[in-house]
Amino acid sequence: MVSKLLVGWSLMAVCVAIHASGMTAALRWFRRLPRSSWAWTWHFTKVAGWTVLLHLLEIAVWGVFYLAVGAMPDLQSGLYFSAVTYTTTGYGDLVLPQHWRLVGGIESLTGILMCGWSTGFFFAVLSRMFNAQVDADGP
Repeated sequence: MVSKLLVGWSLMAVCVAIHASGMTAALRWFRRLPRSSWAWTWHFTKVAGWTVLLHLLEIAVWGVFYLAVGAMPDLQSGLYFSAVTYTTTGYGDLVLPQHWRLVGGIESLTGILMCGWSTGFFFAVLSRMFNAQVDADGP
């Protein structure tokens, strides 16, 4: 059981590293804030797309792991299971072997944390852009 917790923690750490580097890269896009509403829309779209890409990469890490340890029969199943677990959709049509189920739970918790981080980041970007617009418009 402890070994499975360490495996889950390690995979979670990989996801945190992916997310941290991805969010850091996204921050660089906002050194100069846009002035027009169309530019804002474009920036929000870039952030949303980038964030989804990060989540898909994190899902792939878990999916490839499940395939590598024989917990899923093929890559498609591993990625699918990982996606429904990470997003906490949990259809239940695919399940992990009993000795890997704890790792699946850790993936769900990781997905909740990473999605919360993404939501917080998106809100922070919106707040920063809104405050910049208010400052530019003046009192």
